[in-house]
Amino acid sequence: MSSIAVHNGAWVLVGDGRRALFFENHGDAEILDLRVIETRVDINPPTRDQGSDAPGRAFASAGSHARSSMGNVDWHELEEERFARAMADRINAAAESGAMKEIVIVAPPRTLGEIRKDLSVKAQGKVAGELDKDFTKHPLPEIEKALALKPAR
Repeated sequence: MSSIAVHNGAWVLVGDGRRALFFENHGDAEILDLRVIETRVDINPPTRDQGSDAPGRAFASAGSHARSSMGNVDWHELEEERFARAMADRINAAAESGAMKEIVIVAPPRTLGEIRKDLSVKAQGKVAGELDKDFTKHPLPEIEKALALKPAR
């Protein structure tokens, strides 16, 4: 159970560097009824499968310390960052159009940080809460239970 209130009509993003699940809550903050708005899956193989990860070669005369002008590129990581930007763009568009009144973002810490830095000012104002967890592989009832507001005693 959570201390974040997911009100009726609020959006919930459950995402990581490869999957994004956008839901809308049709229940209330204590008994969620999340329904899928949109699902995105990014095919992101390891860097070794995406191209050369070896730097280019540079030759110099004897006695100099030859170095490549480029370091290793982690294509997998770059794609995860691009995917996080795409999630932020989707949130920005929904905030701008008025389709979303508030959103709760659930993502691993690194992805959450990437999304956060690309949110517009208007979208930032719609963020009702954040949870730094990876729930992308959890079934919907577990996600709803984890986000349900603890009842007042």
